Amino acid sequence: MSGQGVARPVSPRRFPTTLLLTCAALGVAGGLMLAPANWLSTVLFAFPPTTILSMAIAGLWLLPSVIALRLLRRPLVGMLVGLIAGLVLVPLSGYGFGSIATNLWWAAFTELPFLFVLWRYWGTWLHYVGAALAAVAYVVLSWFTYSMDTLGMWAQIAFFAITFASCLGTTALGILIADRLKAAGVGRRR
Repeated sequence: MSGQGVARPVSPRRFPTTLLLTCAALGVAGGLMLAPANWLSTVLFAFPPTTILSMAIAGLWLLPSVIALRLLRRPLVGMLVGLIAGLVLVPLSGYGFGSIATNLWWAAFTELPFLFVLWRYWGTWLHYVGAALAAVAYVVLSWFTYSMDTLGMWAQIAFFAITFASCLGTTALGILIADRLKAAGVGRRR
């Protein structure tokens, strides 16, 4: 038999079991953390005076992926953790399989700055670039959903500022958690 068409085995060094298990643990923990945040956001969104307050927790959807990228420093671990968190949320949220798309959307912003440097540079500031991009994209895409055009300028500024602060603050928290996990020996390569 010629060598054409034969699948090459995936190198165990590319995706070691410890990496996959760490991603699974982060994804499950992230999904469990996001379940109450999801319901709280839904309740806050339902009542117009508290709609803007729901932006204060928007950044939480970045947390699992930020931790994974900071801790593991491997391509696409943020997306994998986002996928797992979304799968955990499917039965726990009122949005079903839409939770997977939501988590992948947020995780994509955590990966994007690292994609631009082809995952060769892991500077802390790139995490904040991803958070800023996520905040801007979320505000722009949710502008009409939240009927921001019907509110005054100060409410619009608050909407943006709260979302931006939430995304940057949660990213800082994710970096702190990942650094503490790394100091405790989690995510070390062998």
